[in-house]
Amino acid sequence: MDVSNIAALSTDLAQTRQNQAVGIALLKKTMEIQGKTATSLIDSISQVPSVPLNLPDHLGKNIDTTA
Repeated sequence: MDVSNIAALSTDLAQTRQNQAVGIALLKKTMEIQGKTATSLIDSISQVPSVPLNLPDHLGKNIDTTA
């Protein structure tokens, strides 16, 4: 093996490690943002006020499952 080949291999390995580290950091940040978004969405669902609708008693109580 030539010295220049060893140097090129070392440089390639270092660059690959750097690329992997950047990819992992980006993935972690993306997962963190998705987690915050999901938590925010779930929190907003639980905060919806239950406003009574002025519907007749026979509406909104049954689901037609044969349609």
